[in-house]
Amino acid sequence: MLSDIEIAQNAQMKPIMEIAQEMGVAPEDVELYGHYKAKLSEQLYKKLENKENGKLILVTAINPTPAGEGKTTVSVGLAQAMNRIGKKAVLALREPSLGPVFGIKGGAAGGGYSQVVPMEDINLHFTGDMHAITAANNLLCAAIDNHMQQGNELGIDQRRILFKRCLDMNDRALRNIVIGMGGKVNGIPREDGFQITVASEIMAILCLASDLEDLKNRISRILIGYNYSGEPVYAGDLNIQGAMTALLKDALKPNLVQTLEHTPALIHGGPFANIAHGCNSVRATKLALKLGDYCITEAGFGSDLGAEKFFDIKCRFAGLKPDCVVLVATVRALKYNGGVPKTDLQTENTEALKKGIVNLGVHIENMKKFGVPVVVAVNRFYTDTDAEIKIIEDFCHEKGAKVSMAEIFTKGGEGGIDLAQKICETIEAGTSDFKPLYDEKLTIEEKLDIIAREIYRADGVVFTAQALKDLKEIKNLGFDNIPVCVAKTQYSLSDDPAKLGKPENFKITVRELKLSAGAGFVVALTGNVMTMPGLPKKPAAMNIDCDKDGNITGLF
Repeated sequence: MLSDIEIAQNAQMKPIMEIAQEMGVAPEDVELYGHYKAKLSEQLYKKLENKENGKLILVTAINPTPAGEGKTTVSVGLAQAMNRIGKKAVLALREPSLGPVFGIKGGAAGGGYSQVVPMEDINLHFTGDMHAITAANNLLCAAIDNHMQQGNELGIDQRRILFKRCLDMNDRALRNIVIGMGGKVNGIPREDGFQITVASEIMAILCLASDLEDLKNRISRILIGYNYSGEPVYAGDLNIQGAMTALLKDALKPNLVQTLEHTPALIHGGPFANIAHGCNSVRATKLALKLGDYCITEAGFGSDLGAEKFFDIKCRFAGLKPDCVVLVATVRALKYNGGVPKTDLQTENTEALKKGIVNLGVHIENMKKFGVPVVVAVNRFYTDTDAEIKIIEDFCHEKGAKVSMAEIFTKGGEGGIDLAQKICETIEAGTSDFKPLYDEKLTIEEKLDIIAREIYRADGVVFTAQALKDLKEIKNLGFDNIPVCVAKTQYSLSDDPAKLGKPENFKITVRELKLSAGAGFVVALTGNVMTMPGLPKKPAAMNIDCDKDGNITGLF
């Protein structure tokens, strides 16, 4: 059996210009990055301005487990299946981060016969967007320290600088550092730290910006810290937003690639869902809606994280109205939620499945709270038994959700035809009545309480002393009436990764609140979620190699 990377390397790709032309994109709107990658021009948005939007499909999932769910794989397979039944579909996905690629997760371009290609490029440097975001972020950091070194006209208090440097790599040693050591010529000594690039506010801004002007305005609103009088200092006060926008000018353009079956895919932006909002860029999604009859996009991790933020942050800001939610689950993952160890998941266990299926039930119910119909996609494995499949089918029918057994990993688009047909039937029924979960004019406490009770099924929210102090400062700055972005473990509906299934009798503890004024939301940090991950004992990087001819192995 071929590995994912072997399948991808054996693929016969079409020149990306041909993919663009099949979508109706003129050659002058395609900016080539080699033969199989391209960016789409700024002018294309204006050309498509009056074109009617296609239907918007969000792919999300149950809480992730070590058994794997295959959300991106289903997204890719579904897009391929749509084209097989005569529908014009365009994918809109996130860019992988180098941190997870070399850390625990490995590549993030789908799997089996439902992948986006060129897989190695997408998982590594791609078109340089991550590097541009890193450079823009760190330019702001350099400008902050230089301003203090050159007289500190703004009176920036080095003890209260909030904006951190970033790096697109898992490196726990950089979480907390001291800079400016070595004497006066090397700057003002102070505590600092790094976060991973995909957790940077610059990443969130790039993914939410509508155009270059909006991007620049959002950058200028970034709260970098406070002065000695306790007053806020913003990036615009340093007059650095123009230079940062120049670095991000090309990164703001969506990237065009293709699937193994030549379905067009726009891959752009990649904020983490357990730290940031977990969605690809607004610009890529809007472009896909113009270029296809169906736009298939995904949100990171389980629906309690990515989908909630997709609805309450991305859709709110961009004016998007989703038509259908695809909720991905596997028999293996549901048995894991029912207490089966990873080593025993291949053995039939209907009792554990019945116990763990409550996790799927919560996610179905949660998605319906946004007024969007749900279709469950069971990413099928060869070890799944008929008895186990029937339990899931009966459960979904009881919950009022259509369900489809997807075999897109082994069969590509052909294995998702039933899923595609059921999604089209659901959309054609016209039952979607999308609405965000909360009114952003509510207080931060009220919004967090709604999310905790309605989505996580918690008994409420507890604020630490630090969080209460942060809350007071944010309110004093006048940012109480913006959405909230909860940074929480992806492995559980609660803030404790060990609590599987449907946890009960718990509260969410908010330990810290951070204002992302440029992005337009408040980040609530819970549990032990870190904005700079670390590498595991045996990182995925140990399995990756490159031979003398430049052929990459072990990437995924």
